[in-house]
Amino acid sequence: MSQAQTAQVAQADGNGPLPRQIPYIIVNEGAERFSFYGMRNILTPFLITTLLMYLPEADRTGEAKHVFHTFVIGVYFFPLLGGWLADRFFGKYNTVFWLSLVYCAGHAMLAAFDDNVTGFYAGLGLIALGSGGIKPLVASFMGDQFDQTNKNRAKAVFDAFYWIINFGSFFASLLMPLFLREYGPSVAFGIPGILMGVATLAFWMGRKKYVHVPPAPPNPHSFMRVARTALTTAAAGQSRPGLTVAMVGVLGAIGSLAMTGSWGFVIAACLAVVLLLAFGGIGVSMQLERARGFHPDDAVDGVRAVLRILIVFALVTPFWSLFDQKASTWIVQANEMETAVSVFGATFEVLPAQMQALNPLLVMLLIPFNNMVVFPIFRSLGIEPTALRRMGAGIALSALAWVAIGMIQVSMDAGTPTSIAWQILPYALLTAGEVLVSATGLEFAYSQAPASMKGVIMALWYLAVTIGNLWVIIVNASVKNPSVIAWIESSGFGLMAFQMFFFAAFAALAAVVFAWYARHYKMVNYYRTA
Repeated sequence: MSQAQTAQVAQADGNGPLPRQIPYIIVNEGAERFSFYGMRNILTPFLITTLLMYLPEADRTGEAKHVFHTFVIGVYFFPLLGGWLADRFFGKYNTVFWLSLVYCAGHAMLAAFDDNVTGFYAGLGLIALGSGGIKPLVASFMGDQFDQTNKNRAKAVFDAFYWIINFGSFFASLLMPLFLREYGPSVAFGIPGILMGVATLAFWMGRKKYVHVPPAPPNPHSFMRVARTALTTAAAGQSRPGLTVAMVGVLGAIGSLAMTGSWGFVIAACLAVVLLLAFGGIGVSMQLERARGFHPDDAVDGVRAVLRILIVFALVTPFWSLFDQKASTWIVQANEMETAVSVFGATFEVLPAQMQALNPLLVMLLIPFNNMVVFPIFRSLGIEPTALRRMGAGIALSALAWVAIGMIQVSMDAGTPTSIAWQILPYALLTAGEVLVSATGLEFAYSQAPASMKGVIMALWYLAVTIGNLWVIIVNASVKNPSVIAWIESSGFGLMAFQMFFFAAFAALAAVVFAWYARHYKMVNYYRTA
């Protein structure tokens, strides 16, 4: 067989050559992830020790956590905007490129305004817009580069894609705290900005090689159009109870926004979104059958599938409350720990923010360990590690991580000198939970929703992270109340330890409810046929 014939056979089997534009996207992702985690993982210590020095010392930690989680809320809210702009107007490439420039501008502002609160916060806003806006697009844009001739190459490329994310995160977490200590915030925030510039340049350099999928026309049977039909369609001799429930959510959202002056814009706006989703979802489910005849059955069934998945995502929000605090609350704890660590007779110093490097390192180790060791063991015992079982176990592991971190805090509050190495256990438990929840969550959702609804699923997944961080901000705002502080002090726990056990209980309760819901959830299969 000639070389040309061999190539034709390979393409027919889906094993054709790797698209030559893929390296540009991989380099872009690695540099972008270094830039993001590089700035994010030093944000809390920088706020406490530098930018918020004008505040009383007792208030700096709380304000730093508020700023950090507000930033994370923005990062996971703006994917909605980025996805909408790409799908409706500009396409993926243009949206990623122009928002990447916004992203670079945000990094530049962090480096330039390290002593100016307004300028620095504006930079965080631009990074949230840029990072969040491109978040749902880069991976899907990479998927666009494959076709039937080389589709089997995609898995290896996506494995490399996920690996480079953790690779960039690992080295950013190790190096940027050192640069912050040794060279100051301008350099520490400037280096991630340079890496984001490299990411943007690499992405631009591949522009003439990419496959560009044009924006899709409006879908007359989209999630929102089916939901609107269900709520507004009258049935003979029947009222519209679903519409009434949805309007309660609208009124509640208006009431929440009216409390902006007391609660702050972030809490008020995010609670408004929660109320709209919760009551709107219940209302649509009550009247969804009324959409049949106006929309195809598969569109109506797809909306019902999304609403079922929405409950799963809602129960995952406590996990994100716990997970994202490793870059805020856990760093605050580490600041009070002994940072000299001895390993095999050698002693070296570990900076508090560097402990976050454990997370990507453990992710790279735990994923193959689970697939090759843990899951086969469970299968040999007759227990299939289904997606819902994995997710429930992940939420429970996050609760255990916070029990562990809380016990460490109790010991510290009692005056016991504590090594920062004690945080390894909670980091291991939390990362084990992340591996079971994060990757599995999207896998589960994609299997349960038809192709036409997968964009909605991605949006709701990012919103789950946003809402998880909302719970953190609400709790942090609550403990500023003198009566709440007095009640916590009467419990015998310190303020931080109490919060840690509170979040552990929050996740444990979510794990129990999740397990109950999982037992009653009827699985479907929306994987596309070959």
